[in-house]
Amino acid sequence: MEDKIISQAVIGRLPRYYRYLGDLKDSGIERISSQDLSKLMKVTASQIRQDFNNFGGFGQQGYGYNVEYLYNEIAKILGLHYKHNLIIVGAGNLGQALANYVNFERRGFIVKGVFDINPELHGKELRGVPVQPIENIEEFVKANDIDIAVLTIPKDGAVKTAEVLVRCNIRAIWNFAHVDLNVPDSIVVENVHLSDSLMKLSYGISKFDNSN
Repeated sequence: MEDKIISQAVIGRLPRYYRYLGDLKDSGIERISSQDLSKLMKVTASQIRQDFNNFGGFGQQGYGYNVEYLYNEIAKILGLHYKHNLIIVGAGNLGQALANYVNFERRGFIVKGVFDINPELHGKELRGVPVQPIENIEEFVKANDIDIAVLTIPKDGAVKTAEVLVRCNIRAIWNFAHVDLNVPDSIVVENVHLSDSLMKLSYGISKFDNSN
């Protein structure tokens, strides 16, 4: 099971399954079939079964899925049964919004530190976490068992900060900077390019306009 290679497409759908199952659980739904889950999520029942079969199945023929069990199992697959300590590098508008996002803690992601190059921001508290000088990152990461670094800074700063984080043996980087980071394969990097999403929306609008 551990050696099986799971496609990125399947991994990309897991958080969506988790969200929908969480809503079903909160609504008191105890059991659901792949067909009913398919109607909710607009994913084929066959695709749902194939995705879940990558991890052992979870359901029984003619019996469906136990919602709470499946919700908890997907949480384990996603590693949400662990706590992950993170820092945010960049206390601008995006960094502040992420620091104030309460759902991070509900998912087990704990903001332990916030850093910025701007001295005017130093000491400002974001949900009780003071902004520190960026020079403190290396010492802080090593002293506080930090797993994840969130980069919300310009690309030049992101490259330099990534070099520091590599020295600190950071485990993962959530990168909002518009640059591809050159880090060892042992460090997991998730790139989030907000402008790319907008361009996809623009493409969708243009495609729709051109079809009319």
